[in-house]
Amino acid sequence: MNIIMAMLLISTALAVVLALVSFYLPQMTPDSEKLSPYECGFDPLGSARLPFSLRFFLIAILFLLFDLEIALLLPLPWADQLSSPSLTFTWATLVLVMLTAGLIYEWAQGGLEWAE
Repeated sequence: MNIIMAMLLISTALAVVLALVSFYLPQMTPDSEKLSPYECGFDPLGSARLPFSLRFFLIAILFLLFDLEIALLLPLPWADQLSSPSLTFTWATLVLVMLTAGLIYEWAQGGLEWAE
């Protein structure tokens, strides 16, 4: 019980110290660029009916798609406790090969080019 209390005390003290340091350490020098809202490159005070670039949507969707690999591979350390580690390795490799093939396909189709 003594070790648990010590760990709780140390973690609480560390959290409080880090919170105080992060509150007092940064320099607060706001300028017009920092105070203006950022709306995907659009002027926030302009018209809301401006045409939106489909390239931005494509890049955003691709980011979300390839970012899901973290969610798919996150349970891998726990799945490694299964009776057959080779099966776990096979499934993880299959997911990574599919994601790599998708990335190569998008790259070959020019989907990652921001400007033409």
